[in-house]
Order: sequence, then C-alpha cells, then structure tokens
Amino acid sequence: MGGDSLMQWIVIVVILVVVIAFIALTVKVVPQQRVGVVERLGKFNRLLNPGLNILIPVIDQVRIYHDLRIQQANVPPQTVITKDNVQVQIDSIIFYQVVNPEQATYGISDYVYGVRNISTATMRQIIGKLELDETLSGREKISNEIRIALDEATEKWGVRIERVEVIDIQPPTDIQEAMDKQMKAERNKRAIVLEAEAAKQDMILRAEGDKQSKILKAEGDKEARIREAEGLRQAQELEALGQAKAIEAVAAAEKQRIELIRSAGLDETVLAYRSFEALEEVAKGPANKVFIPSNAVETLGSLGAVGELFKEKKA
Repeated sequence: MGGDSLMQWIVIVVILVVVIAFIALTVKVVPQQRVGVVERLGKFNRLLNPGLNILIPVIDQVRIYHDLRIQQANVPPQTVITKDNVQVQIDSIIFYQVVNPEQATYGISDYVYGVRNISTATMRQIIGKLELDETLSGREKISNEIRIALDEATEKWGVRIERVEVIDIQPPTDIQEAMDKQMKAERNKRAIVLEAEAAKQDMILRAEGDKQSKILKAEGDKEARIREAEGLRQAQELEALGQAKAIEAVAAAEKQRIELIRSAGLDETVLAYRSFEALEEVAKGPANKVFIPSNAVETLGSLGAVGELFKEKKA
C-alpha cells in the first residue's frame, strides 16, 4: 500500500509538471510596448501583441521580443581626420525605434551593431569633408547628415532613427591650447575694440552735448536780445504815444483857453498887456533877468498904447 501511494504521488506530480509546462508553453503574456516574433516550425508565423496570447506547444515558439519604445545606443568615441589633417575624437549617441519587428528580426542579425557601424562610417565620411573649424561649429549639420544616412540604411531593417546627437568633439591637446590662446587673443582684441568704441562714443556724446549747449546758449542770447529790443521798442512807442497825448492835451487846453478868451471879448492888445504885467511881476525879483526875444519887438509896436493902459490902471 505504501508503494502504491508513492507511485500515485509521483504520477500526480508529473502530471502537474506537465500541465504547468503545457500552460507555460501555451499561454504567453506580453507586456505593453513589447512584441514577440512567433515562429511555427522554424518559419515566421505571427507577432505576439501586448496581452494574453495562446501558442501551440512544441510547434510554436517565440524567437525574440522587441521593445517598441525609443531606445538609445551609445557610439564608442571615434578618432577621425578632418579635411585639414587634424585628428579629432567624437562622441555621439543615437536614438532609434523598432517600427517593424519582423524586419528587425530577419533583416539583420543585430541592428544595434549595424546602426553603430553605419554611424561610424558615415561620421568619417562627413568629417573628412570638413575642416577643423567647420567640424567644431557644425555639430547640428553632422548630426543631420548621420541621421539621413542611417535612415536610408535602416529602412530595410524595420528601424527608424529618431535623432543623432554629437555629444563632444575633442581636438588634440596642442590644437586645443592654440585655440585657447587664439580665443583669449580674440577676446582681448574685442575688449580693446569695445573700449575704443566706448571712448569714441563718449567723445562724440561730449562734443554733441557741448554743441547743443552752445546752440542753446546762443538761442537764449538771441531770444534775450530780441526781447530786450522788443521791450525798448515798446517803451519808445509808449513814450512817444504819451508825449503825443500830452501835446494833444496841451493843444486842446490851449485851444480851449483861446476859445474862452475869445468868448470873453478880449483883443490882442489886452493879451499883450497881460503878458507884460506878468513879466513885470517876474522881473521884481533881485536875481531875475527877463530876456525878450527879438521876434517880440513887433508885438511891442504898440508900446505907447500899453503905457497908456498902465497910467489908466495906476490912476
């Protein structure tokens, strides 16, 4: 009985192992962004998509799994020679993606190795056409040309090149030192040029400021003289106007006086007498002298009549 029980347990274990192996060979779970290449009796049959997949044990087998995400491949540093015979070391990295798993499996044995080799060969061809300065400043151009060359080659491999980046370009040490000295000299030259330009601009601005100051001062003096002349002219006009008005007022007063005299019936003889009477009063002073103009002699022609008037007045 003990031997029979042991045999039963062995049979059960074997059956469980067979069942587990059968399930393992039959059921395949593929994660997201991965795909499996299935061969049936050694020939490509189909692709295993993400999720649960059923295979026929022994007949079907998974040849390889491909990752559909964007991958990166580091290209080992390469020493290449430029057009002007300078050795430079270039580091680059390639970003690619498997777009056709069947071609990636059967189109080339190792597409990553193939991508690296084509990248290296293409880089040598491109750098060989460029001089050192063009190489150092043409990273983008180099990257684009490598990517285009890789795209043409990897199209049959089911691989798409997303991007190629030139990480570093290292010239020889002596070239690097010479470039550093050249850059330092160029920076010093630029500093001197900028300093001279700044001094020039400063002198120009100072001269322009002095010019503007003189112009403004001349304009101010001119405006002051114009205003002074204008004020003088206005003052003279006002003074002349005042004199004219004064003369006009005196004339009007004289005219009015004459009119009053005429209206009172006084003749020229009486007016002459009144004038001499006034002169007499003026001449009474000890220091006063009265001068009679020569043109007044004619007026004094009637002096006798005037004397009579004096006598009558005294009587």
